[in-house]
Amino acid sequence: MSDDAHPDEITLGRIETEVALLMRLGEATRRGTGTMEHRLLDRAAYVILRHLDVAGPQNVSALAARLNLDGSTVTRQVSALQRDGLIARTPDPADGRGTVISATAAGLQRMAAVRAARTRLYGEMLSGWSTADRDTLANLLHRLNEALDARNRRR
Repeated sequence: MSDDAHPDEITLGRIETEVALLMRLGEATRRGTGTMEHRLLDRAAYVILRHLDVAGPQNVSALAARLNLDGSTVTRQVSALQRDGLIARTPDPADGRGTVISATAAGLQRMAAVRAARTRLYGEMLSGWSTADRDTLANLLHRLNEALDARNRRR
């Protein structure tokens, strides 16, 4: 950026760089973490199971809409989860032609193990941070995710 760049433009450039680094380092951390818990689920499976845990059973269309993914992508991911015994399909009471997806006990157990391992990892990485700083980070990341989600839904 040039020396005469507007301060807000400079800040937005810093945010762009930090988000790009966050995504890159997050993926490197996931791949480089040696504990088995981190490898129990791939990212897509973890997100689907976390959502089903919070929101409860739902059809593929609702799941795809909530995760901002194409229905065919979610169908493939759900099929893999079903093969692994991590989700179950039952007839949709609202539409007899469709199915409702729910997490199985095995799926929830595996998701909980990954979540616990990730929580420990972040606890270690942020151990030198104050409680207030960690809370601020959590709140700001939530706001960023909400803004990203809202933008994606408008498209």
